[in-house]
Amino acid sequence: MADKKLFALVSTLIGIGIILSYTLSTYTTLLFGVSEFHFVIRQFLFGFLAITLIWAIAQLDPDKHLTLIGFTLFFGATALMIAMPFLPESIVPIIGGAKRWIKIAGFSLAPVEFFKIGFVYFLAWSFARRLGYHDNMGLLDEFKRFAPYSLVFIAAMFIIAFVQSDLGQVVVLGLTLLFMLMLAGSSFRFFFSILSVVVLFFIFFIVTAEHRILRIKSWWALAQNSVLALLPESLAQKLRIPTEVEPYQIGHSLNAIHNGGLFGTGIASGTFKLGFLSEVHTDFILAGIAEEFGFFGVLSVVFIFLWMLKRVFTIANRTEDRIIYLFSIGIGLLLSFAFLVNAYGISGITPIKGISVPFLSYGGSAIIASSIGIGMVIMASKKSDFDKRNKSL
Repeated sequence: MADKKLFALVSTLIGIGIILSYTLSTYTTLLFGVSEFHFVIRQFLFGFLAITLIWAIAQLDPDKHLTLIGFTLFFGATALMIAMPFLPESIVPIIGGAKRWIKIAGFSLAPVEFFKIGFVYFLAWSFARRLGYHDNMGLLDEFKRFAPYSLVFIAAMFIIAFVQSDLGQVVVLGLTLLFMLMLAGSSFRFFFSILSVVVLFFIFFIVTAEHRILRIKSWWALAQNSVLALLPESLAQKLRIPTEVEPYQIGHSLNAIHNGGLFGTGIASGTFKLGFLSEVHTDFILAGIAEEFGFFGVLSVVFIFLWMLKRVFTIANRTEDRIIYLFSIGIGLLLSFAFLVNAYGISGITPIKGISVPFLSYGGSAIIASSIGIGMVIMASKKSDFDKRNKSL
């Protein structure tokens, strides 16, 4: 294997996630009337499959299999997402007003998780061929060059944001696209022009859905006192909203973080997982870690995660193949933005987006899809001079 450290770091995060799926799911097992080992057994199976996939994919020849896997994920997941609204509810149930998961033999498959990996590969493959340096290229010419990608992304946004009602995934994909676009050779003025358009689309998606407006109000009700204290009182009064919308989840998440202090309450000793935070082993797993393991527990997880990202970006930096460079960067950005969006949400900095923490949160599709992406990065590293240099930290 080209990068055993990257494999070990991801396996460590998966192992931590398996342990937390047991310690943090106490209330959820009682709520659903399942065995106390229900979630940990399933997460162990997901984790074992994920680690096996990383190892197996890493053994493959990148010249033969990288493009095949990348486009299979992209087109296969796209086809599934298009078909989901037309499939019967026995296969694709409506949960939270949207069809996001396909039920197969008692397990749920989220095609969007696999689409993200395929989409990053599609961008890397296409950007490496069509994009390059922007010398003497006007802004209009850059927009023309980007037009085909904008159509693909708008189609993806429509399916994910409107059909599946999952704006968080659009945020992560949009940020990844923007930074890959800049690293592929676009100018800064084009980058900020596209960023402005994305912000307008983001606002549009918010104001067209009542539940997203309520989520923004819930977040602002909690954050407004800290922010408005910095503004003149006349302006602050205009921006202040009544706190009728109780920021229930964010409030309890912050209380859990505060309760953990520096060293935490101890493993399995947290209290906010007992019904105050819904399914804390999923989207609020960082709050659960903060309560039971404290600041230093969260710091340890962040250190492992950053070390993993460092290995991914090192592989990108040490290759002369532009597809591998952009794909490795894209996978690193995808994981980074997912982690940040979740961390900012549970800490009240931004509204909650429902994005899981890579390799830590409970769930099969997310962990398996992310592991496939890491396996592809390790496989691709065989075409770099990775093994010819010092494998230091």
